[in-house]
Amino acid sequence: MKSINPDDFRVSKHIMLATVPTNLEKYSDDDDEKEGELEKIQKKLSERQDVMYAHNRHAVLICLQGMDTSGKDSLIREVFKEFNSRGVVVHSFKTPNSTELEHDYLWRHYLALPEKGKFGVFNRTHYENVLVTRVHPEYILFENLPGIEKVEDITPKFWKSRMKQINNFEKHITKNGTLVLKFYLHMSKEEQRKRLLKRLESGEDNWKFSVGDLKERELWDEYQKCYEEAINETSTKHSPWFIVPADDKEMARVIVAKIIWEELQKLTDIKEPELDPKVKANIEEYKELLKD
Repeated sequence: MKSINPDDFRVSKHIMLATVPTNLEKYSDDDDEKEGELEKIQKKLSERQDVMYAHNRHAVLICLQGMDTSGKDSLIREVFKEFNSRGVVVHSFKTPNSTELEHDYLWRHYLALPEKGKFGVFNRTHYENVLVTRVHPEYILFENLPGIEKVEDITPKFWKSRMKQINNFEKHITKNGTLVLKFYLHMSKEEQRKRLLKRLESGEDNWKFSVGDLKERELWDEYQKCYEEAINETSTKHSPWFIVPADDKEMARVIVAKIIWEELQKLTDIKEPELDPKVKANIEEYKELLKD
């Protein structure tokens, strides 16, 4: 398999989603090879997480965004398959409930941030607040914001300000020990059509189908425009976006896992804690006591 370089997917300059490929056959078209590569990275990530848990200085926040059927759920299941369950917590953010709406829009995301030593995965993220709400600005009215009485009050300046707030949020948590990695699963509209059809035709998967998926699909171009602007405005050095071709689910999982692994290598201070010197000095005595 061709070596995966995270910088090939990192957004470090202005991008246009229409020009970014949704499939990369140059890496591998062999499913067994992809599965084998993923298994190797799964094991390394699991071992690294164990050390991070013991070290207790860094947390990792993985943010996953993508259109419906882009493969977020299955990616989470496969990439973190070998993790100790205590080491990773997944949050899937739905429509804000009444309690959440009584707070600012980032409040529920702060509450879900991973503890030191753990991985947190946001399946749909705080970016829904500049994506879904931008495509459906009437949702903003439920937040009861000062000066926002009607949709017409929501100006381009409002969205610019909100993305700046998100940048500040991410900068704050990275300064306090959380590694933030954001992945956009970039799927073609044709591939989504195939996956939605498969859901309808499969007896095992048709429960996943929602009529709402079709309604949102009609707004595909608008969503792409909003994603493009959000990614360009918020891909920073401290919390980068990676655009991952997602027409091939198996390859997307390998790419995401590899990027996470490579970015973790930059946390060079992580190491297993050393045994207390007093305990270490008496280790032979403790062994003898345990022989009885």
